[in-house]
Amino acid sequence: MDNALILVAEDEPEIAAILTAYLERDGFRTVCAADGETALMHHQLLRPDLVLLDVQMPKRDGFAVLAEVRHRGNTPVIMATARAEDLDKLSALHVGADGYVVKPFNPMEVVARVKAVLRRTNGAMGGPTVLRVNRIAIDTACYSACVENDDGDARLDLTLTEFRILEHMARAPRWVFSRADLVDACMPESDALERTVDSHVSNLRRKLDAAGAPGYFTVVRGVGYRLLGK
Repeated sequence: MDNALILVAEDEPEIAAILTAYLERDGFRTVCAADGETALMHHQLLRPDLVLLDVQMPKRDGFAVLAEVRHRGNTPVIMATARAEDLDKLSALHVGADGYVVKPFNPMEVVARVKAVLRRTNGAMGGPTVLRVNRIAIDTACYSACVENDDGDARLDLTLTEFRILEHMARAPRWVFSRADLVDACMPESDALERTVDSHVSNLRRKLDAAGAPGYFTVVRGVGYRLLGK
């Protein structure tokens, strides 16, 4: 993610300035577009690593821009909208968005989501097939996981969402993931609420405990979850 180029497609100058300031503070490079046509031109010429795309853009709206970006390839896209209706969110995800944020938003949360999406998409394009976190082994190609014990491996019977959460967090052990991070990275095709993450993590923790790997998940109050609390 170091030095990744983020295209900020936003027609409100103040919002664009705030987002670029926070992104650049975290080491990202940025380029801005104030309308949909300029956003597509920048995307074609500069090949950004991720696009932050406002829904209500002049000339071409965000959905039209997203459709063209998807026609060109797999550049990660996070949609931003001032309209919180589920239909808008589901429409964005249906045509290929990797996540969404609703205005007004906390710019630090937006940066965290950018990092989460880049971690997920970069992991999908390469990296190790098997991830290991102490005694937990995660085979990303076979969608399987187990706990390696002295008396043999204990296979984890995980749902797809549970597997995604475990894999995503295993790529950055000790990192604290907010519920919003996990929704964006592990459930991008659904309209799941952030509180549903608690249920998935609880089930995942219970299965790890039963397989002989207790205490891997800890709650960081007011922030989210950490895979390794020790």
